[in-house]
Amino acid sequence: MRDLAFIGFLVALLGMGLRKPFLFVLAYVYIDIVSPQRLTYMLLNSVPISLIAVALAVGGWLIFDDKRDSRFAPRQALILLLMLYCGITTRTADFPAEALEKWDWVWKALIFAAFLPLTLRTRLRIEALLLFMTLSAASIIIVGGIKTLASGGGYGELNLMVANNSGLYEGSIISAVAICLIPIVLWLARYGTLFGTDWRVKAFAAGLAFACLLIPVGTSARTGLLCIALLAVLTLREVKRRMLYLAALGLAAVIAVPFLPSAFSDRMATIKTYQADESASTRLAVWQWTWDYAKTHPFGGGFNAYIQNRIRYDTVAVKGSGASTTLQRNLTVDKSRAYHSSYFEMLGEQGYPGLALWLLISVIGIVRMEVLRRRFRDGELAWGGALAGALQHAHLIYLLGGAFVGIAFQPFIYMLIGAQIGLDSYLARRRAETNWRPAFRKTEAPAALFMAG
Repeated sequence: MRDLAFIGFLVALLGMGLRKPFLFVLAYVYIDIVSPQRLTYMLLNSVPISLIAVALAVGGWLIFDDKRDSRFAPRQALILLLMLYCGITTRTADFPAEALEKWDWVWKALIFAAFLPLTLRTRLRIEALLLFMTLSAASIIIVGGIKTLASGGGYGELNLMVANNSGLYEGSIISAVAICLIPIVLWLARYGTLFGTDWRVKAFAAGLAFACLLIPVGTSARTGLLCIALLAVLTLREVKRRMLYLAALGLAAVIAVPFLPSAFSDRMATIKTYQADESASTRLAVWQWTWDYAKTHPFGGGFNAYIQNRIRYDTVAVKGSGASTTLQRNLTVDKSRAYHSSYFEMLGEQGYPGLALWLLISVIGIVRMEVLRRRFRDGELAWGGALAGALQHAHLIYLLGGAFVGIAFQPFIYMLIGAQIGLDSYLARRRAETNWRPAFRKTEAPAALFMAG
């Protein structure tokens, strides 16, 4: 029965795309985030629906779309350059067969990211993309939130619709994505036009934001806790009554602590005692191995180069208290441990050039969103300035989460970057059409100093 529901929805969505080809783009977004082929027992898991959707999306754009407003931005060129570089390192990879497995989906994510902004010609399309990204991720997040309320979850124990610990169904990844989604959810509730901004939309947005906050609790992912802290700091610059906001945060924390499951509290306590925690010690050891590896392999070892690592580290636990306190060291030997960091993932697999390209794509996006946030604070395009701020905050939170989990090539972030480029191009066109000029404050740098996104 569940299979029929997924198939029916997908067929209906693709069918509507025959009248509105942009819906093919949204269908691909849904497939890439939710992965319905992994949730079904027949039909979808034997059909290349992802390939079909992207073929329809590109074909619909080539044949039917108006291309007069399309603009190819420098960041799209950088994404294609990164894809080309990854293709070269795949051909020269330390483990060619394993590298091809990852390359098989990475090149699709990068090529779609370069293509996506070409389709985002209007505010409606930009908003539709963000809405589909939000609702697609929400189908996972809401399930996780309900299960957290019901059982409290636990590290590696929260089943998010499928018992497959990969993609957005992995605890640390969905925790980072859920928190970075909150600024976009709040923007849709305030400025969205597809569903309006009445009380029902705001109530759903509040519930979804709460579910997003529950995901790090249910997964016991320390990454999620750090992302929540960054979200709180970033939100501080948007609120008008900052002292009231800080007081509300403190009160919420005091109220929430007694209700947190013990599994979550115990897991978070290991942040202070990371030397005794095997997971944290493994990360540090793998990062050291990757740093040393890059010194002799500056161009990287290709995808999945980590499988050759051999690491040794000590976990240090404090036993007893007072005068009887002792330190207990345990030697651990391990191998083929994943990078547990997007930055070290890029360094180990793509070397210094790949890491530099990846960081440049993100830095340009963050800078450009700051320019747009300041430029379009008021007036009829204030929604664009607010969206730029939301996309910037989402990107920064994702980058923080990426410091502790390997999500450098997750399609979600490239869709977010595509939305940034589309918004940048759209606002630039509107500005030119209306001959609009920003009123920069004295403390703001001229936008001409920044590279166009």
